[in-house]
Amino acid sequence: MDNQYLDVEHEREESQHASVEIDLLLEGIYRLSGFDFRQYNRSSISRRIYYRMKMDSIPTISRLLEKIIHEEAFLEQVLNDFSINVTEMFRNPSFFKAFRERVIPQLRNLKEIRIWHAGCATGEEVFSMAILLEEEGLMDKTVIYATDMNEHVLQKANQGAFPLHKMQAYTKNYMLAGGTHAFSEYYKTDHHYAYFHSNLLKNIIFAQHNLVTDQSFNEFHVIICRNVLIYFTTALQNQVQHLFYESLSKNGFLGLGDKETLRFVDAAPNYKELVGDERIYQKIR
Repeated sequence: MDNQYLDVEHEREESQHASVEIDLLLEGIYRLSGFDFRQYNRSSISRRIYYRMKMDSIPTISRLLEKIIHEEAFLEQVLNDFSINVTEMFRNPSFFKAFRERVIPQLRNLKEIRIWHAGCATGEEVFSMAILLEEEGLMDKTVIYATDMNEHVLQKANQGAFPLHKMQAYTKNYMLAGGTHAFSEYYKTDHHYAYFHSNLLKNIIFAQHNLVTDQSFNEFHVIICRNVLIYFTTALQNQVQHLFYESLSKNGFLGLGDKETLRFVDAAPNYKELVGDERIYQKIR
């Protein structure tokens, strides 16, 4: 038999075995923790699994599952690995500029404003929105609900402290987003961190919420969930988008990441593109 054929067959069997092991791993994590990654994008989850195996010199996925079952602290480490924590202040500045120009005028007439930042990670975009609302004179009548499945990153977000070396890039983002003040007015520093003023925190509520397993908890005028859904399967995106639709008020606004779209989900007919290039949508029915 041809050696190349044997190599291909061996790779296929290994791939099948790994797929079964990953299925068992994700099922075990769900049963132990309640966090459901079974419908996350498989390639993304696989990268995180193999990263942890490499870091801890674990030879197989089955051995990884065994360690997760018997070591609670290691389970927490893997859950942190699976969390999506890539963010920055005024990320994609044109999104925030479009929000300021196209959404803010429609929010002014509301008596109160409720905004949900879903999958907020360490909070950089939440503070960005608070600064924007402060400059537009709307923060006093706004409550921002900032949620994430990861309690550890929520604790960091609630501190409002970000590495000082990132402030130069964040200042550039702020200006491109249409900022109207000196960005440095919003924080004080030591040698390592920028500490954002506590008045920005007064109307922000940080809370744990899992988009995969938890339900709606309020009605919102704006929902921001950027660069999270790209890690979900199509079926799970549909599930989460249904949650967002049910959670949005009449004529409410939905903001997604630059690589995300409503185009291929069931909820699409319920929205219009307000600013298509920036993935800002408005609920129409």
